[in-house]
Amino acid sequence: MGVKGKNPYKKKQATDHAPRKRKLIEGVTGIVRIAGVDVFGDKKVKVALLRVKGVGQNLSKSIIDAAGVDPSVMIGTLSEEHVAKLEEVIKNPLAFDIPEFMLNRRKDPFTGETSHVFGSADMTMQMRTDLDHLKKIRCYRGIRHENGLPCRGQKTRSSFRKGARMGVSKSRETRSKQKTAAKK
Repeated sequence: MGVKGKNPYKKKQATDHAPRKRKLIEGVTGIVRIAGVDVFGDKKVKVALLRVKGVGQNLSKSIIDAAGVDPSVMIGTLSEEHVAKLEEVIKNPLAFDIPEFMLNRRKDPFTGETSHVFGSADMTMQMRTDLDHLKKIRCYRGIRHENGLPCRGQKTRSSFRKGARMGVSKSRETRSKQKTAAKK
């Protein structure tokens, strides 16, 4: 069974460890601020850009190509001009020939323009306005969002059982009558 006295199946005790300190690398800035997000300087550029909400894998690669930065270099080693160039490309990707299909706000229903929304606050605001619009026009998706139910065709018999009430619910009067009948 192994070493005497040690149980290999025993769960390890949770201990309170302090967060691991990051090793400082010479010539690397500790934290770089890009597009309103703090990124650790020891991350490669293509990984660091993923920390920005609204930037995914493919868009990250396109941004790096458009800015003319080496993707395997740590973001903390980049000069301020390169970081500013990356931020500029993130803010206005269409100006740097990034294709429209990579953007997350194509043909906006209110303005008709194609743009890219990034950053936590902007994205949550945009999503909230979209959901409010769906609820206002009383479409199927808006009604499902109002009721806290799934709106993409999932079955609800066994899933999504928390939150919104599902199934048959009895009225208070019926329950009180049943309780009094049970007591007698």
